[in-house]
Amino acid sequence: MKYMLLIYGDEAAQASATPEQGQAVADEYEAFTQSIRSSGNYLDGDPFMPTTTATTVSPDGSNGGPAVTTSPQLLAYYKVEAEGPEQAVEMAKRIPHARFGAVEVRQVVKYD
Repeated sequence: MKYMLLIYGDEAAQASATPEQGQAVADEYEAFTQSIRSSGNYLDGDPFMPTTTATTVSPDGSNGGPAVTTSPQLLAYYKVEAEGPEQAVEMAKRIPHARFGAVEVRQVVKYD
């Protein structure tokens, strides 16, 4: 089964982190990413640019910024292969933002 691990956090806090703090988190992400790559669970993943760069296309023509303004903001994602929801949740718990943000686990629909 495929799952999206959607990573939420505070863009403002992330932007105000010191270079050392940013590097420490980046190192944790690198270690996590390498662990799920080596286990064969990794399918895809990337961080997003800030929500200020988002454009939403609407049927009424009112195109603009992000579709949903939330706090925290959607920062990044991993797409993973897991045996079931328990394994996906265990992976999500290891993502650095699970400690100071939130990680939403969503199963991806499989069409035959």
